[in-house]
Amino acid sequence: MAKGKDARVIVLLECTSCARNGFNKQKKPSGVSRYITQRNRHNTPSRLELRKFCPYCHKHTIHGEIKK
Repeated sequence: MAKGKDARVIVLLECTSCARNGFNKQKKPSGVSRYITQRNRHNTPSRLELRKFCPYCHKHTIHGEIKK
């Protein structure tokens, strides 16, 4: 049994608005919201984008897949 080509892969999702400017409303430097999830490589070949809550922006934003 080959275990190198699993269908499920672990991906990191990063907030797209925090990654662009890096500052919140109070003009203080803050971190970047990141989530860890899994996706099926065969069903979703393109990069994953989900709407998740960002604690630094204080709203729901689009989180896009990044490299590990």
